[in-house]
Amino acid sequence: MPSINHHQGLFWMSFTERFLRLRKQHSLTQQQMADTVGIHITQVKRYESGEAQPSLEVLKKVAVAFNVSTDWLVFEENEREPQDELKLKFEAVVQMDEDERRSVLALLDAMILKHQTKRFFVPSPESKQQP
Repeated sequence: MPSINHHQGLFWMSFTERFLRLRKQHSLTQQQMADTVGIHITQVKRYESGEAQPSLEVLKKVAVAFNVSTDWLVFEENEREPQDELKLKFEAVVQMDEDERRSVLALLDAMILKHQTKRFFVPSPESKQQP
């Protein structure tokens, strides 16, 4: 289970850095940040030091208060973006007419569903080897 803690550490480091960056970019004191987000100043201090982790409710409040996405608050740069090859393909799809885009989206939806179904309902090779 150490990998879970490692990933959580990365998540919270991103939040801690971005939370502090937002406050400084807007030239806010910690008290002003607390007032803007609607939390207690103690929480601002704990978030900035990395001692505490925000709830989903607090993440939403920060995102709304500063007009940023929750993804930006919690994920590292490029962590959730598609690979360059996919980006180029998506750019090409955007330029298609509406009917063609709908067809591409339907095909993608079908392939994603097929993949998810396989993942959840087809036994993995490891599970077949167990007695």
